[in-house]
Amino acid sequence: MRERPAGRPIMYQKWGKLLFMHWRIDEKLLRPLIPAPLQIDTFDGSAWIGVVPFTMWGIRASFLPAIPGTSAFHELNVRTYVHHRGVPSVWFLSLDAANRLAVWGARTFYHLPYFNAQMSLAQTGDTISYSSVRQDRRGPDAELQAAWTISEALPQTSPGTLEFFLTERYCLDTVHNDKLYRARIHHQPWPLQKAQLNSFNSTMIESHGLPMLNGDPLLHYCEALSVEICWLKEIRMD
Repeated sequence: MRERPAGRPIMYQKWGKLLFMHWRIDEKLLRPLIPAPLQIDTFDGSAWIGVVPFTMWGIRASFLPAIPGTSAFHELNVRTYVHHRGVPSVWFLSLDAANRLAVWGARTFYHLPYFNAQMSLAQTGDTISYSSVRQDRRGPDAELQAAWTISEALPQTSPGTLEFFLTERYCLDTVHNDKLYRARIHHQPWPLQKAQLNSFNSTMIESHGLPMLNGDPLLHYCEALSVEICWLKEIRMD
């Protein structure tokens, strides 16, 4: 799955200022939120849930130049990990974005649970402050206020490690009208760095009816990564 898919991607993007925040979570809590054909992926006997704030730029369709007003915006997702027929992938519980056209396009063509939000990112030295407040009646109220400090680079992740399990995912799955779809995503391995969380106030996980998770999250930061997004394709459910 890490090999570049054949053919032309539908979209190019750059992701950056990105913080992976992960917590262990009881698989039974996630099961009602995941369609039955998908198996919840676990590591070390536990399911995991992530809250991932970041920003995007250089966004354009592979067959068009960048469209003004849509080529850069902030995004925030709540995600967990699944597999189907041996293929590991990401399952998004929600995605918030500060671009109404992008939210409409992702909902329409990728059947993903995107929501409009007011978002901001500011950086002073090695410290990033991030804010997101959902402004979309299609979903429950949800917000995040967080600040973190970036530190040294980490070694490249290796298969079999927790860091690889959480970050090196090269497709996303979604369900629409009882049909399962998958989109491949191609990029180089994540260039991860350490980070320290200075402040954190969030209802992103709780907005899905899940309990507040105890303990500090596991953190991984990425300054920038170029990404190719492929077309959504239907796959067999059985």
